[in-house]
Amino acid sequence: MNLLKNTFILLWRIWFYLWVISTIILCFPFLIIIISKESWYPVFYKIAHYWAKTTLFVMGFSPKVFTEEKIMPNESYMFCPNHTSMIDIFLILAITKNPFVFIGKKELVKIPVFGYIYKRTCILVDRNDIKSRRNAFTEAQKRLKKGLSICIFPEGKVPDDESIILDEFQKGAFRLAIEFQIPLVPITFYDCKKKFSYTFFSGGPGVLRVKKHHFLKTKGLAQQNKTHLKNETYQIIYNDLVNDMKQVELATVKTK
Repeated sequence: MNLLKNTFILLWRIWFYLWVISTIILCFPFLIIIISKESWYPVFYKIAHYWAKTTLFVMGFSPKVFTEEKIMPNESYMFCPNHTSMIDIFLILAITKNPFVFIGKKELVKIPVFGYIYKRTCILVDRNDIKSRRNAFTEAQKRLKKGLSICIFPEGKVPDDESIILDEFQKGAFRLAIEFQIPLVPITFYDCKKKFSYTFFSGGPGVLRVKKHHFLKTKGLAQQNKTHLKNETYQIIYNDLVNDMKQVELATVKTK
């Protein structure tokens, strides 16, 4: 039984990589044109949005989104989801219509083909380099001035220890949100680690639940408030994850 299950997961994982790589290569000539001008980014984003939705569909994932406050078209936001899996990127793209720009790790530029697109469409940062962090902040300012939103996984990475519910947050997202006085949207991904973790023989198709929490307002806040904003965002997502784990454990006990 385990052999059959592992074989299915192996083929399913291989299918994911084949799908992602082949679609990027197939669309690469067209994407080179689209990403050649910064003003065309909203067009690129629309393509990325539908590509992400299609990728989740072909992998057997079904997003289920709970929204506590409506995101308005043509408004800028700071999206802050927890980070547990590579599928997080597809999920946030699939459920968000407002064009946003990722702030992500510089190391991903090294990936063939994907790295070129990534470099042209995302804001790159080396978190260990002060100059790189400053440049990323300046670049994010430019994008926000053009009416785009920003998405940052505030943990900065997927925790190596899978027992960690939510890793420590970095301050960049909260500094930017206050600088531009834009609403910060805490987002909880409940199922990505379970459905598509970095442990290869694990996971499987199913529902990916998401909660977009009430916005945290930044109007009137100053930079000295960024630590409080960071801690408030952390507690919202952390408490939500812990409560969900308790409900799952309770439901498991009742079914035994």
